[in-house]
Amino acid sequence: QEEDQEETAVSAGTTPRSPLKPLISFAHSLSVITSRQLYSADSRSSQQFSLECPTKDQGHWVSWGSMELHNNSNTCTSFDISMGSSVVQDKLSKSRRFRNKSVDFDDNLLCAENPRLIYINDPRRTNDKYEFSGNEIRTSKYTLITFLPKNLFIQFHRVAYLYFLAIAALNQLPPLAVFGRTVSLFPLLFVLCVTAIKDGYEDWRRHRSDRNENNREALVLQLGEFQMKKWKKIRAGEVVKIHADETIPCDMVLLGTSDPSGLAYIQTMNLDGESNLKTRYARQETASLVFEGCNVSGLIRCEQPNRNIYEFTATMEFNGQKFPLSQSNIVLRGCQLKNTVWIIGVVVYAGQETKAMLNSAVSPSKRSKLESYMNRETFWLSIFLLVMCSVVGLGMGLWLNRHEEELDTLPYYRKRYITKGKENGKTYRYYGIPMETFFSFLSSIIVFQIMIPISLYITMELVRLGQSYFMIEDKHMYCSSSGSRFQCRSLNINEDLGQVRYVFSDKTGTLTENKMEFRKASVCGKDYGSSNLTDDSQQDNNIRAAAVLRSRWKLKSEISVDSKLMDLLHKDLAGDERIAAHEFFLTLAACNTVIPIVSQDTSSGHGRSESWGEVEAIDYQGESPDEQALVSAASAYGYTLYERTSGHIVIDINGNKQRLDVLGLHEFDSVRKRMSVVIRFPNNTVKVLVKGADTTMFSILARDTERDDQMRRATQSHLNEYSLEGLRTLVVAARDLTDAELEQWQCRYEDASTSLIDRAAKLRQTAALVECNLNLLGATAIEDKLQDGVPEAIEALRQAGIKVWVLTGDKQETAISIGLSCKLLTSDMQQIIVNGNSEEECRNLLADAKTRHGVQSANGKKQYLKRRKNSENGYPEIPDDSKSSNVLQSHAGKEERDVRAPLALIIDGNSLVYILEKDLESELFDIATSCRVVLCCRVAPLQKAGIVDLIKSRTDDMTLAIGDGANDVSMIQMADVGVGICGQEGRQAVMASDFAMGQFRFLKRLLLVHGHWNYQRVGYLVLYNFYRNAVFVLMLFWYILCTAFSTTSALTDWSSVFYSVIYTSVPTIVVGILDKDLSHRTLLKYPKLYGAGHRHEAYNLQLFWITMIDTLWQSLVLFYIPLFTYKESSIDIWSMGSLWTIAVVILVNIHLAMDIRRWVFITHAAVWGSIIITYACMVVLDSIPIFPNYWTIYHLAKSPTYWLTILLITIVALLPRFLFKVVHQIFWPTDIQIAREAEILRKVPPNLRSKPDEVSS
Repeated sequence: QEEDQEETAVSAGTTPRSPLKPLISFAHSLSVITSRQLYSADSRSSQQFSLECPTKDQGHWVSWGSMELHNNSNTCTSFDISMGSSVVQDKLSKSRRFRNKSVDFDDNLLCAENPRLIYINDPRRTNDKYEFSGNEIRTSKYTLITFLPKNLFIQFHRVAYLYFLAIAALNQLPPLAVFGRTVSLFPLLFVLCVTAIKDGYEDWRRHRSDRNENNREALVLQLGEFQMKKWKKIRAGEVVKIHADETIPCDMVLLGTSDPSGLAYIQTMNLDGESNLKTRYARQETASLVFEGCNVSGLIRCEQPNRNIYEFTATMEFNGQKFPLSQSNIVLRGCQLKNTVWIIGVVVYAGQETKAMLNSAVSPSKRSKLESYMNRETFWLSIFLLVMCSVVGLGMGLWLNRHEEELDTLPYYRKRYITKGKENGKTYRYYGIPMETFFSFLSSIIVFQIMIPISLYITMELVRLGQSYFMIEDKHMYCSSSGSRFQCRSLNINEDLGQVRYVFSDKTGTLTENKMEFRKASVCGKDYGSSNLTDDSQQDNNIRAAAVLRSRWKLKSEISVDSKLMDLLHKDLAGDERIAAHEFFLTLAACNTVIPIVSQDTSSGHGRSESWGEVEAIDYQGESPDEQALVSAASAYGYTLYERTSGHIVIDINGNKQRLDVLGLHEFDSVRKRMSVVIRFPNNTVKVLVKGADTTMFSILARDTERDDQMRRATQSHLNEYSLEGLRTLVVAARDLTDAELEQWQCRYEDASTSLIDRAAKLRQTAALVECNLNLLGATAIEDKLQDGVPEAIEALRQAGIKVWVLTGDKQETAISIGLSCKLLTSDMQQIIVNGNSEEECRNLLADAKTRHGVQSANGKKQYLKRRKNSENGYPEIPDDSKSSNVLQSHAGKEERDVRAPLALIIDGNSLVYILEKDLESELFDIATSCRVVLCCRVAPLQKAGIVDLIKSRTDDMTLAIGDGANDVSMIQMADVGVGICGQEGRQAVMASDFAMGQFRFLKRLLLVHGHWNYQRVGYLVLYNFYRNAVFVLMLFWYILCTAFSTTSALTDWSSVFYSVIYTSVPTIVVGILDKDLSHRTLLKYPKLYGAGHRHEAYNLQLFWITMIDTLWQSLVLFYIPLFTYKESSIDIWSMGSLWTIAVVILVNIHLAMDIRRWVFITHAAVWGSIIITYACMVVLDSIPIFPNYWTIYHLAKSPTYWLTILLITIVALLPRFLFKVVHQIFWPTDIQIAREAEILRKVPPNLRSKPDEVSS
């Protein structure tokens, strides 16, 4: 696992949480050493790092967790990366419930039976069997031929669509034809067409993107010269030339570059989201020939196409030599060439077989929790539907049985034809009482079909789309520093933002800026940089000292330097302290993988002419902000990394340039937790320079003298001080290598770096030869500042009843310090610290914590947690099962204990390895849920997802995960809601997320404002749709009961169809998008209002039943008032149907208007406009002579009785609802109602004021 990732990553100079850094583990993990060819000018030999996975025979697997990719067609794709040590993997695999999110694929090593043979510059021979795909790609789902069947197949995965298809099919049968056969298909066809048009448009955009991509051109070697060729026609085996800033068209093995040593820089933003430059190398055997313009031919044997973008295993046969190729020798499709004039490579994978295309899998989709609750209510509605249909069917059977002898003489029922001709006496659609009963049951299902609202699906999609638009356009969530707007990457879970109970946050880059600044250093046991430079003269001296050194260099960021340390470096002394300081900064400048980018400008005014050119500015590109900060700090003190090639580096030391040969580089891995480089100096001495985490560095230091022990103790003390201040620490050491040690190391290193089997383990063993008996030089401290507004955001979330857990890879002391500074931890909290090194120790620590702090077990706490879940933090709500004062006092007493002694759990990743077992998970859950804050330190990505899963699997609470790096992706995808931060570490987290934003502080507005609004809107929207359709169906039900259960209808077919599609749909959508119960200022001022989502105030089972009872009353009023009003009149049935149609439309719209809290012009237009549209449609339908309702509206509208009846229906139907709302708001007002009144009256609600000591549990 990427254990101790963020803190110890500094030792390798790799980006915290970056998947591109080396991650080495013992057994079941992926063994990766980032490959790098290190060519030394002195040694005359090339030394090659390469990438190697354990073989399949050894039983090793590569487990990938979650990571987002982005291909050139702008389609997001994702896969997970979960790389773990054997211990972590073994322990977690026993209880991982999210294994389905990982994709296991076998190591694709060179198999003698089935290698891929690529003949360089011989595409005809390479493709002679036509077994390799061309370079044409396709990301679209459909073609013109497959669109209709494939799209319909996908759409009918929704069970509701199958239901309506069955209804439409039943209506085509003659005995069941209640509606016109064409009319019955209209609702389903409308929904299918709208979705098909949307899907078709999206796919057309994919086709257009694919066409543009495939028709791009690149230089391909043809007939001895490079000629332009379309990407889609490039084949495996062809030699391609790419110029600076161009995109790589396919996966290519580098043959040569514009750099004589074969070095090239690429940007992998489109592939893995990382914005930093990466180095790739051509083999020196081919690079020199290509640079000289010679043709290259040979044979590459490589693995079959696979998804692993961090590994490439192959061999090249060239000029009678055979040598290995690795991931550092291949450039992948979608990457861009940077800071390199040109590269030449041979195509090994093309088109759909490229690693980028093989990883184009869709992110796992998430469903709204409210939508799952909606399915529960849909089930109840289905039962109502079956009950009503059974009543009609049974009633029909009983009626037929009662009137069996009169069926031929009843004036309104015939079972035989009475006519002249051959039809006389024949049965007229009469199949006997049992079949008639059954047909009546089926016919009533058709009549009552809209009891299950098909329009609700389309309505919810449109409403969520509108809500997303306003979230994206919210100027308060625009990050000006990064220029990033809020992004809605998922439209399915907007309302879930209003019910979040747990926020799982990364620290580095999420709570902090991930912009590292070098602050302090401990050199030779002395602390530098701790004194505050308040004296002006001291600052002036400091600035002058730095200005002397940086007169030639202009760094991207200003570094504050310590004058005492600067004086020590520039004294003409040869003492141990001076030498240690010199080697300290030399190590910072040399032991890294940073790439210096130097820009020359003769107009800078420096006036110095040297052979190296007039240099004004230098910028450092690296895979980690930590590395860049350390190299920039070294430059500020006069040790400037000036040039890096594959075999040497150039460091400008106070104006004197030294060329240092790089003999070998052992990059950071999660086992060693350090990085080392072997350097040969101009005087032919060889040193190993090492930097790493203190946990692993102190164990390999020399302990020869008392002075060494004193320095070690002093440095350890400084490290503790730095950690308490929230600084990221790193230990620096070095030693000289003897000729014998160097020879032994070189021999082993050469063997290990070219091995195809267990390369990573051999390289670790080789590193151990030189990483021992080191001389301690000092330690560094880097500051990662908190983002603006983080403490305020965390405090607001806490007041809203949301628990914030921080999951970080940093050291425990650093994480605690940051927790205090961002108000996550407070001084009054009792800290429970769990740092166990065995399962038994962890068990004892958890049991002791439960006993000491009185934590109840899950079973004993079940009812209590349930009540707490339904209460708002700060003051308790009376439990639903009792309203007695005793219960209230008892409940408040338990809450009071939590407020008096808030708990904070601090646990490390090593303990989680043992705790995330099924028998210890419950213990951890009991303690964690009793704590106000949980802080997990040094956790791996898989453990982050495990913590989220711990809460998801044991509670119904909504979880949200927020992070900015690749190692946060599994956590983001595991949580109910995933939020990505557009940070310094690429876009992996953003591309895996449901929502993305620029800074953590926007989470406050996202949840408290937009989350609250969306939940209230969608909750009401669902209930209103149930009501709207049910009142219409019940009105038809009462009518059927009065017409001998005959399933005839007084309404026209078109009125029944248009009711939910046209007459009443627009107001629902507009209110769902625009309605606001409270202003954003009120919601931000009183975070406790967010608790309405926790208590499910907008949508719950109780509200559903109240709505259904109200619906029952309104349907009775709707049916019987016109019936009694026109009882003695001669009005025909179609006129009654016309009256019922317009009355129900007016009723449901007035019902909606009663609940609207924010009236704007478009709301008025939608609500009243829909009534006008209904009248207009009825006038049109009643003006068509072939319809039975011809001219009815014209006769009705002339009568005052008609208008008075509609008014009476509206008043009587809505009166109970109105009285209920008034009484409830006066005597039992909710927080939202109180706040709304305060808004209107411009008063501050006293019970919503937050007391200083009142925080959420």
